[in-house]
Amino acid sequence: MSAARRLLFVVNNPAFFMSHRVPVALAAQRAGYDVHVATMDGPAVAEIQALGMTHHVIPMTRSGKHPLQELGTLVALWRLFRRLRPQVVHLVTIKPVLYGGIAARLARVPGMVAAISGLGFVFLSNSLKMRLVRAVVARLYRLALGHRNSRVIFQNRSDRDLLQSLGAVRDEQVVLIRGAGVDLDQYRAQPEPPAPPVVVTMVARLLRDKGVQEFVQAARLLRERGVPVTMRLVGGVDAGNPASATPAEVQAWQAEGCVEALGERNDVPRLYAASHIAVLPSYREGLPTSLIEAAACARAVVTTDVPGCRDAIDPDKTGLLVPVRDPQALADAIARLAGDSALRQAMGAAGRALAEREFNIERVARIHVELYDTLSA
Repeated sequence: MSAARRLLFVVNNPAFFMSHRVPVALAAQRAGYDVHVATMDGPAVAEIQALGMTHHVIPMTRSGKHPLQELGTLVALWRLFRRLRPQVVHLVTIKPVLYGGIAARLARVPGMVAAISGLGFVFLSNSLKMRLVRAVVARLYRLALGHRNSRVIFQNRSDRDLLQSLGAVRDEQVVLIRGAGVDLDQYRAQPEPPAPPVVVTMVARLLRDKGVQEFVQAARLLRERGVPVTMRLVGGVDAGNPASATPAEVQAWQAEGCVEALGERNDVPRLYAASHIAVLPSYREGLPTSLIEAAACARAVVTTDVPGCRDAIDPDKTGLLVPVRDPQALADAIARLAGDSALRQAMGAAGRALAEREFNIERVARIHVELYDTLSA
């Protein structure tokens, strides 16, 4: 090609880009794209720049409570698109999709990819306030996803069906990719460690809608029953999120002795290698990275029968599904796997096969680059 085609990622948080999108961006670089990344400011910006990608800071807040700030984000994205003139923008997470989609249409960006990695708390609550907000958000999705030359990537069918029912997505736009992919060389299948105790690990931000309260309650129930398990929470509190557990709550759980709280960690493959079961009792997801990483590490999974989580496993083959917000059922499923090493290991092996078939990052990256090529042709 005579000049490199320009690809611009728009993501809210630079750390999220580093943890979820780097392999795809590097694949695009290798395919000859001039890759730019726009996020809010943060420590991970230097890591993005070290990869040879041009970074742009966009003013973006998490709360969305100040209309003028939200308008400022939309205007900043429109200006950036007009100045850079990318052939394709790839919008990731809710605000970049909503505001970036509208800005891309106004700036006449030739091609757009919108990644729907979950629809957020707006679609979880049925309070009057959230129903009103949902009506506004539905209208924004219709505006944002109306680009004529675009693809909308869904991680699960439930999110696809919901946005199609709102009239926000056309059939020809839909692409279904199960998750952001996993590096199968980094997340290797490992034999189980000795047991007992059986180590049960939940990797997630410590948010109520991730099911952290149910995990703790299940840990209490298992301790009362005398089931020999060690329950580990891996992830940090999120002070900017009203659904987050507080540091005091986490300290109280630790003091109670029902869970081990390990905080944020960057050695998840090692932690899964030291575990027997992976758990995520979330209320709704896009497609949880922690579960596809667990599958790659050949660990049996217990998760909730909700959009995203159910899509991350082959039920009764790679893991068990339990009802949402049900610590009793969660404890029962954990106890079942804790007491049956043959079932655990069979599910773990099936999980690794699923990861190799569906979640391989090389496959996921190749599909993305093919989308960019199609939209920029």
